[in-house]
Amino acid sequence: MKLLSLSYKLLVLFALGSLLGCSQIEMLPNQAALPMDYKNPVGDELRIMTWNVEHFVDEYDSPYTDAYKENNPSVAPEKKALFIEAILKSDADVVVLQEFESAQYLEKLMGELDQEHDYQFFADYESLGWYMNVVIMSKVPLGVMYGYGNVYTPVEYVDEKGKERKETQININTRMWSCRVWPTQKKSVVITGLHLKAGRDNRDIATRAGQIDFLNYQMKQLTKINKRENLVVLGDFNAYPDSKELELLKQGTKRTQLFDPLGDSVYSHPSDQPQRRLDYILYNSSMEKSLIDSSAKIYKPFEPGRMRIVSDHLPVIADFEVKSL
Repeated sequence: MKLLSLSYKLLVLFALGSLLGCSQIEMLPNQAALPMDYKNPVGDELRIMTWNVEHFVDEYDSPYTDAYKENNPSVAPEKKALFIEAILKSDADVVVLQEFESAQYLEKLMGELDQEHDYQFFADYESLGWYMNVVIMSKVPLGVMYGYGNVYTPVEYVDEKGKERKETQININTRMWSCRVWPTQKKSVVITGLHLKAGRDNRDIATRAGQIDFLNYQMKQLTKINKRENLVVLGDFNAYPDSKELELLKQGTKRTQLFDPLGDSVYSHPSDQPQRRLDYILYNSSMEKSLIDSSAKIYKPFEPGRMRIVSDHLPVIADFEVKSL
């Protein structure tokens, strides 16, 4: 009888709490929590977009960065307006940008809009001395972020004189990170955002290969913890579809092998007259069943001349079915 009475009291208290609007803390599987009163804006599909937005800097000259574009900051109002219009038109749930100055600036920019939107989570792994960073903006909560800017990667190549060279580099590894996103309370995706070394000579290729070897190891570690880990790798790889660097990135292991939903004849650069592919959204076998057929594509919200005002790269988008994650 006492047990029944106690249960009744608890039920009454719970009902009163609900009537009074008391919020409950919603927990994630890793013992982190969702933000209080968070309402998930994502429906049946998760849309992911990547875009190199070409020297998108704020209006301030940082005393810690010595680069002409940052020392003389100027983004044309038309570029900024078209960028915002393209983002909102895309209806992407997660957006990863390359060559964007900072998550702080992106959050400020989106916060000043008159238009309503659901972007509320922002992050990056900002370089200590450079302005072209890789930034993530999301409608769904972000989780643990792995930044690789403290890592040295190998550079082994034969120079133009035929001499073998062995180096290491750390300068551009802030442009690589992995971040967990939570489309639902139970399901997550680890997105790895990249802006790999540019250039076509042997040293550039070797630099990208060294970065990719490290990334492959990281993805292998993630799938050791969770054999069914959902992996997406995206960004400006500065490599062609048939390059040895891209093959190295895609081959992986059984669980980290990556797939490209677009054909080799799909181009993303330059934006006004595409002739090559540098930009990608890749996914592993755990994500393969979730990819919505024909959803992966080059995104062109404007005619070529206006796209070029924003950037020399075209965005790439892909949709994934949430319930299949």
